[in-house]
Amino acid sequence: MLTLRRLAASPVVLWIVFLAVHLWLGYSGLTHPNLPFGDVTNVYRPWVEQSLEGYRLGIDGPWVYPLLAFVPMLASMVLGPDLYGVGWMLMVTLADAAVFAYLLTGSRRTGSAGGRRIVAAWWWLLFLLLIGPVAVGRIDIFTVDLVIAGLLVIRNRPAVAGVLLALATWVKVWPAAVIAAAVIAMRTRLRVAVGAGVTLVAVAVAALAMGAGLNVFSFVTEQTGRGLQVEAPVSTIWMWLASAGTGARAYYDFDILTFQVTGAGSDVAAMLMTPLLVVAVAVVLVFAVIVVRSGTPSTVVLPPLVLALVMALIVFNKVGSPQFMVWLSAPIILGIVTQGRRFFAPAVLAFVMGGLTQIIYPNGYDWLLGLDPLMIGVLTLRNGLSIVMLVLATVMLWRSRRTAGLPSEDGMGRVGTDPDRSTTRS
Repeated sequence: MLTLRRLAASPVVLWIVFLAVHLWLGYSGLTHPNLPFGDVTNVYRPWVEQSLEGYRLGIDGPWVYPLLAFVPMLASMVLGPDLYGVGWMLMVTLADAAVFAYLLTGSRRTGSAGGRRIVAAWWWLLFLLLIGPVAVGRIDIFTVDLVIAGLLVIRNRPAVAGVLLALATWVKVWPAAVIAAAVIAMRTRLRVAVGAGVTLVAVAVAALAMGAGLNVFSFVTEQTGRGLQVEAPVSTIWMWLASAGTGARAYYDFDILTFQVTGAGSDVAAMLMTPLLVVAVAVVLVFAVIVVRSGTPSTVVLPPLVLALVMALIVFNKVGSPQFMVWLSAPIILGIVTQGRRFFAPAVLAFVMGGLTQIIYPNGYDWLLGLDPLMIGVLTLRNGLSIVMLVLATVMLWRSRRTAGLPSEDGMGRVGTDPDRSTTRS
């Protein structure tokens, strides 16, 4: 047992497994018949080629993503267009490796704090493996890397954390919720807010200077009119109706480039989901304000708060893309590092959700689109567990009021005090 623990804590072993996992994800993503890297090779690459020919997405015309999403897409052209998929996986591996290295650097601390970073590293590798190639085959993985890094440095370098979270938001919008969580939970909220605010404005100003005009904000409206994606939790109702032959159907939307579901009431549901999402996020943030005002340390508040916000964005989203599951990496890694066993249930539940996601996409996607009842059942289970995770995270957040004022080990270097009370550096 002691030898096994030493092996598990060995940096050499961890890096070998890291490389093996990424090699497998890259290989399966590029060779699977359902093309889990299809967005990379069939969408991202043409976008880059179009921009290199003179039409700059998000500047010369509207684009579905925030402007900085183009950076990793462009970098992936490093090996040329014919090897774009390999170049993409190379960029993903380098980005993941930077975060992984920082996680392992913190593991050198003595005691349980360092050990929890080892556990978090192993958890992340297994979670990526369970989600499958789509975890690294979309732009989302770069936002996740930035958010993980931002959350891990937020105690000692809140301004840097704000910068990282803002950069992530300019890649894809969901990390904006993490900025809100940090501003509410951290006593160094002003430094986080300033770092984030300056970065958000600086990118916008740079884009405007390049002649973007309102195109720099086009990602806000480009997808507002889309319908219900087949994998979204709310779409489960119409998937079962379509399977029963009651008038609902799944179809491919050539404008959005994804499969959606339609039927009686689906348009109304699609219209209501965004307002419901805003309400759900607002409710979680109100809970967080109450908990923070009770005196609960930030290391207790922040992990369940971020997890609850991430799950609200997934559960109430009319887009149910499978790569959304990789968003869970950031709050759960933070939870393991700062709270240890108290995050056991979310960590295990995320494993189940990740494994079910890979069954749905890419492995069983043809069956799902064919309205196979068994595969719709798997989708229903995954979406049901997403709701369970939202409830669990919200309950953990609310119950964290009970720990206010109690001594606890924060997992980031201090015992018995709120780390935000210590001297911080920006």
